[in-house]
Amino acid sequence: MQVTETLNQGLKRGYTITVLAAELEAKVTQKLLEAQPDVEIKGFRKGKVPLAILRKQFGQRLVGDAMQEAIDGAMKSHFDASGDRPALQPEVKMVGGETWKEGQDVVVEMSYEALPPIPEIDAGKIELNKLSVKADEASVDEALKNLAGTATSFDDKKKGSKAKDGDQVTIDFTGSVDGVLFDGGAGTDYPLVLGSNSFIPGFEAQLVGAAVGDAVTVNVTFPESYGAANLAGKAAVFECAIKALKKPVPAEVNDELAKKYGAEDLTGLKAQIAERLEAEYKGAARAVLKRSLLDQLDAQVKFDLPPALVEAEAGQIAHQLWHEENPEVQGHNHAHVETTEEHMKLAERRVRLGLVLAEVGRKAEVTVSDAEMTQAVLQQARQYPGQERAYFEFVQKNQQVQQQLRAPIFEDKVVDHIMAMAKVTEKDVSKEELQKLVEALDEM
Repeated sequence: MQVTETLNQGLKRGYTITVLAAELEAKVTQKLLEAQPDVEIKGFRKGKVPLAILRKQFGQRLVGDAMQEAIDGAMKSHFDASGDRPALQPEVKMVGGETWKEGQDVVVEMSYEALPPIPEIDAGKIELNKLSVKADEASVDEALKNLAGTATSFDDKKKGSKAKDGDQVTIDFTGSVDGVLFDGGAGTDYPLVLGSNSFIPGFEAQLVGAAVGDAVTVNVTFPESYGAANLAGKAAVFECAIKALKKPVPAEVNDELAKKYGAEDLTGLKAQIAERLEAEYKGAARAVLKRSLLDQLDAQVKFDLPPALVEAEAGQIAHQLWHEENPEVQGHNHAHVETTEEHMKLAERRVRLGLVLAEVGRKAEVTVSDAEMTQAVLQQARQYPGQERAYFEFVQKNQQVQQQLRAPIFEDKVVDHIMAMAKVTEKDVSKEELQKLVEALDEM
């Protein structure tokens, strides 16, 4: 086995790996000898099949296996000896792959970008404010009012009243496109809250001002992104009959409301709301603290980054942002999304911080426990009610999904590790001050 360096420029590396024909032949013979005791072929007793017959029967497949094992072994030995860690999966190409014949040496070209040496961080220079917000009475009352709003009921309006936003109208309707009725375009006794935007844009506004007994013709256009391709972008006409009209009646803030939400009384509900609000404030404060820590780390450490890793990250960022702006498009069924200078700048920051946190975690022997992974899977599985078992099985078989679940847990544990060595000051702030800081995060 020979490994010859062909490129060493910055973080780029290139090597030629040569597996001698004799070495490959020895590996194939070894595999045949290992398999011989268990092989049974017609005309020979089990374990007594001659090597020549075995070679003729299985030699071709074993040559491929032996070749792969030899190359994998050479790569592992190289990385163990050099200390290199590839930023991405090395690119491996067999020289003369299509023309290679048994009995020849196997020559492979391997290239990769090595991860750079990561400088030590000085956690003692990091200064952080750990923010704390208490749920005051005004915030609890506001949350109670919003909660009562979600428990709104509806009472009949006076005879002859006109519908307005917030009212509930009960309608029968039939929809058509170019005079032809379409599937799903009809409904009977449908309760629709005007202003809820639950129907096609423009539909509900045309029912404002209607009274019970009125017949209303609604003209709308289906959005271009509408789920049913046969209706997307089409003009439609709905004939609607107004059968009932009700006004919203907000729920009273009392013990009865509290019982609807699982509390014994109003005092208990207020306590639950205060606890939930403080949990939300704590999560927001954690995000602010983490951003401050990452900003200081980013300013503290500088080193060369693997270009391929940055480009891959920039591509993911561009793709993610494009989908946020075009939510109606699913998957990758769209034109290539070009990366911009802004994408590259953000990618460099993410890659740099990711490498720093990974190195700190590696040296500190930070790990994600099985219990933490199980908790993460459970939390994610709640998004698929009735399919939890199927999701568990999916995660068990998918290493990529496991890594996606593990990564944020690992990152938070490393952040906690660094925080324990940083200078942290406890600071009480108002809800408004915290909100401004959170809004500033979104602008960055």
